[in-house]
Amino acid sequence: MSQYDLVVIGTGPGGYVCAIKAAQLGLKTAVVEKRETLGGTCLNIGCIPSKALLYASEMFEEAEHGFEKLGIKVSKPKVDLPGMMKHKTDTVDANVNGVAFLMKKNKIDVHTGTGKILGTGKVEVTAADGSATVLDTKNIVIATGSDVMPLPGVEIDEKQIVSSTGALELEKVPGKMVVVGGGVIGLELGSVWNRLGTEVTVVEFMDKILGPMDGDVSKNFQRMLKKQGMTFKLSSKVTGVSKKGKGLAVTVEPAKGGDAQVIETDIVLVAIGRRPFTEGLGLEAAGVALDERGRVAIDGHYKTNVDGIYAIGDVVAGPMLAHKAEDEGVAIAEILSGQAGHVNYDVIPGVVYTQPEVASVGKTEEELKAAGIEYKSGKFNFSANGRARAMNHTDGFVKVLADAKTDRVLGVHIVGFGAGEMIHEGAVLMEFGGSSEDLGRTCHAHPTMSEAVKEAAMATFAKPIHS
Repeated sequence: MSQYDLVVIGTGPGGYVCAIKAAQLGLKTAVVEKRETLGGTCLNIGCIPSKALLYASEMFEEAEHGFEKLGIKVSKPKVDLPGMMKHKTDTVDANVNGVAFLMKKNKIDVHTGTGKILGTGKVEVTAADGSATVLDTKNIVIATGSDVMPLPGVEIDEKQIVSSTGALELEKVPGKMVVVGGGVIGLELGSVWNRLGTEVTVVEFMDKILGPMDGDVSKNFQRMLKKQGMTFKLSSKVTGVSKKGKGLAVTVEPAKGGDAQVIETDIVLVAIGRRPFTEGLGLEAAGVALDERGRVAIDGHYKTNVDGIYAIGDVVAGPMLAHKAEDEGVAIAEILSGQAGHVNYDVIPGVVYTQPEVASVGKTEEELKAAGIEYKSGKFNFSANGRARAMNHTDGFVKVLADAKTDRVLGVHIVGFGAGEMIHEGAVLMEFGGSSEDLGRTCHAHPTMSEAVKEAAMATFAKPIHS
């Protein structure tokens, strides 16, 4: 029997950050992880490996089509898929090894095996060989993350019908791919294979891609992806996938019903979302309540209905984002150590790591209209930005939304090269309750892409200079 102040089940970004922060605050901490490596879905089969392939495919695209415009002549580049996969694997290894180092540095005990809650203060860890150990702890944090949402009637084999996991492991560049779902994961992975030469068709149930993102952003971004060669079938649903020769036949129907069509393809990527992972945790026996969507139900301080049991990250309500889970991990560690942990859910940025990138923080125009909030909007196109012109990255824009009366910034939305880095200007501003005038009057270095953020802010409270 081991006595801990805290046992964290799951070592994704939420879990391992929670454990590190708790240890830093003096709590005797342990983590339970079913994988042989730490880091969860994000580091092993999600965020990190996908970004490695996104960057590699972007560099291939740049060499193939962008260098000549810059006055650089090279022979036609070739895809070395095993080499790209090695880059991906090396990147993953570096990250998961880094987390393992941080566990040792912070004197956190790592228990490898499947965690099960036996009740308040008891976590059973079952190792691969079937042996079980019971950990005794004052507090338990559930940080088990999420799993792939299945498509009814379609069985994922991770060979031809793949989830995001299989899409990161393909052994050759497919001729054709159907992506089921026009959300972040589907568009990111679809864009990887599109750049490497695959004919990609995206089937989306809604009438727009990127679901809850700003409608203006969604419409313009879809046009950019279409220009890159991706095909979209909106307001459509996949009703079946069957074998046809060496390939697959995908049956697609209008979302509201109608005549079906069949699309022949080599690979089907199912990317219709993710669901909380609670299987095998023993929650029902322990009396831990779930909400109507199968997520662990918590109060405003991450506490479940059972004393001493808490939950964070994808397994609870809110956006399924690694950084949201990290912030919650810090917050609950602070709460358990007697501090006032808090997460501002109004300022959580979201990024789509395509090329160009899409980034958003705060409210969309649609949300503000639905809430009856009077707002003003300012917009600036990268086509009028000197640095963007110099780099041939003029696609996209920055849009700032501010309260009509107070000028307090309520949302920032960016489509463009490096949007995922620039969005934090908006996040910091909003965290401090800043106005569009505050941002527009802040001196920005010239020439930079970030000047477009300043210009969009100026367009919100007055007028931009360069358009």
